[in-house]
Formats: sequence, structure tokens, C-alpha cells
Amino acid sequence: MRSRRFVGLILAAASISFLLSVSLWFFGDRKDEALFVGIWVPSILSLGALLEASR
Repeated sequence: MRSRRFVGLILAAASISFLLSVSLWFFGDRKDEALFVGIWVPSILSLGALLEASR
């Protein structure tokens, strides 16, 4: 049960980062910030995979 919650949290954080990046790109006209936030997604997922594997 705890593992599912952790995976859900990691996926939620990555999804929020992705949506923020897309909204900055298309609606905020902030291309540089959108790219910066967009590279958080693989970092969040990698951190989640590392922490999940170390359990």
C-alpha cells in the first residue's frame, strides 16, 4: 500500500511539472521557463525509480 502511494506521488509530481511546462509554453509565452520546467519531468521520474529500487 505504501509503495502505491509513493508511485502515485511521483507520477503526480511529474504530471504537474509536465502540465506546467506545457502551459508556460503555449499560454504564458515563456519558452525558456517552459523548457526548464520540462526537464524536471525525467528528473522526477528518475529520482522516483531510484528511491523505489532502494527500498
